Amino acid sequence: MLRRAEPILRARVIDALSHRFDSRVELDHFHVHFLAGFQVSGSGLKLFPNDLDMDKPLFAVDEFSFRTTWQGLLRAPMYVDRVNLKGMHIQMPSKDQRQNIPKLNGSAGDGKNKIFVGQIEVDGASLVLATNKPGKVPMNFEISHITLQSVGAGQPMKFHAILTNPKPIGNIDSTGYFGPFDAHHPGDSPVRGDYRFSHADLNTIKGIGGMLSSIGKYDGTLNHIVVDGETDTPNFSLDSANHPMPLHTKFHAIVDGTNGDTHLQSVNAQLLHSHIIAVGDFVRIPQGGHNLTLDVTVGPARIEDMLRLAVKTVPPIMDGDLKLKTKFFLPPGKISVSQKLHLKGTFEVTNATFTNDKVQEKVDELSLRSQNRAKEAKNIDKQNPDAIASQMRGEFQLADSKLTFNSLQYNVPGADIALNGVYSLDGNQFDFHGNARLKAKVSQLMTGWKSVLLKPADPFFSKDGAGTEVPIQITGTRSAPKFGLDFHHKDKDNHGGDNSSDKNKH
Repeated sequence: MLRRAEPILRARVIDALSHRFDSRVELDHFHVHFLAGFQVSGSGLKLFPNDLDMDKPLFAVDEFSFRTTWQGLLRAPMYVDRVNLKGMHIQMPSKDQRQNIPKLNGSAGDGKNKIFVGQIEVDGASLVLATNKPGKVPMNFEISHITLQSVGAGQPMKFHAILTNPKPIGNIDSTGYFGPFDAHHPGDSPVRGDYRFSHADLNTIKGIGGMLSSIGKYDGTLNHIVVDGETDTPNFSLDSANHPMPLHTKFHAIVDGTNGDTHLQSVNAQLLHSHIIAVGDFVRIPQGGHNLTLDVTVGPARIEDMLRLAVKTVPPIMDGDLKLKTKFFLPPGKISVSQKLHLKGTFEVTNATFTNDKVQEKVDELSLRSQNRAKEAKNIDKQNPDAIASQMRGEFQLADSKLTFNSLQYNVPGADIALNGVYSLDGNQFDFHGNARLKAKVSQLMTGWKSVLLKPADPFFSKDGAGTEVPIQITGTRSAPKFGLDFHHKDKDNHGGDNSSDKNKH
């Protein structure tokens, strides 16, 4: 009997799998050892469904082992407490062929199954969902370890899975229930549980950095999973600035587990002192990867938080209250996030002051002179001036690591300035041009003999017989900003080119 145990048990395993999965079964190696009952090991297990024409097996296992007692061997069906698998591979065909996937036959008590398994331990599993769409790559899921507990045919299977997320690299630990599995429509298979995502290294995504952790729960079917969770990243950063900042989010999303598409119905985030709300989609594209599109509303917020996150300048060029709305688009690709990120929207900054003393002194002086307070402007206390707040609003667009401003309105008491220009995220480029409307006349901007000499010029720069209107420019770098009149730029706009004879006019 002991001599015949191995071929009998091998035949029983093949027969049980063949009946259960309606498949042709291949089994390369099968061995039985008689120590404290039956110990079984094998390798090269493959299942080819009878109604599917597949080059690769639907199920394959590199190595397996299990042990049963004498009592378990003699039971009908034979009971195996636990099976250990190494390298389990599931190759799901494209949707047009899935109706031919064999439906699981029988149950533990129908008298036909020869083996019943209580628990399965899997080390190293992969699930591939094939597609018949040209140019679309198959979905591939990798699981480092999973425990499955059978509770009977037609009932959900309890699982505990540990996954290594490829990007960002991190560990996902999830416990829940899956099934019963719908072989004809896998996406309709129920799933529910909770997860913990830890030690997710955002540095594996080019352009951003930080260590993320997340917890949450999910419920639904594979193609419609409702996920509620939150994330914490105490040191989130962008490579355009590399200034770590705390970021916390709460989110509600719908996930299609068959292709990875995620619909973010609500993202509520706090970045330092700034509140951010976003909705949008993370959708797979035929070329590979996912497009991320969001509608983002920022506020109440602080402009210095946004600048600290995105711009290298230390400290940020200004402080103030911020409101912002923007379209956010991030395509896939190997270049850094700051280089491929696209933004387009509107903003408003109020109660703004500049952190650069030279810039703020210019603002204070501009405001005072524009209000016909030239004497006060001349005697500003350079060590501790009373900073005059600025207000800004306008339209902006971010592309290629540069912020382009259209219809930028800049206001201080006594002056209204309209500008268009570009500001680079590295803080090394300012290039703004526009017009300034001042309450004071040209002669009132100065004191003493200069004011007298400028009296004849008042009519040439006045607007509607009052105040002053002049073209201006702001250029240079963060360490050396340059403010001045801009007759040359206006002349270029009128003549469509550079007129070198006018270069000394500004």
